[in-house]
Amino acid sequence: MTSELQPDALGGRIVRLAEKGRPQVRFRLDGADCKALAGDTVLTAVLVSASAVRQSEFGREKRAGFCLMGACQDCWLWLEDGGRLRACSTLVADGMQLRTVPPGTWP
Repeated sequence: MTSELQPDALGGRIVRLAEKGRPQVRFRLDGADCKALAGDTVLTAVLVSASAVRQSEFGREKRAGFCLMGACQDCWLWLEDGGRLRACSTLVADGMQLRTVPPGTWP
């Protein structure tokens, strides 16, 4: 399984309308450089840059989080070292390297 969720050139699913004055944080999503704001959750950071968080493991559907409070298991992502994190309840950190597909499927 390879990711088709590369960051979109024109932005992602979420458009930031307010609260733009926080310091900027840089992270990588599937090898692509992305930006977020300090204090954003990983879910917010990813959805500002891409249309989905990951692809469903059961089909071609793209997932964008569901409950937004850490209960549904829909927003799991992987760190470059192979660890998993829940995107809706983890704050994005400068230099974070995220993957939308599990280890072993990375190009």
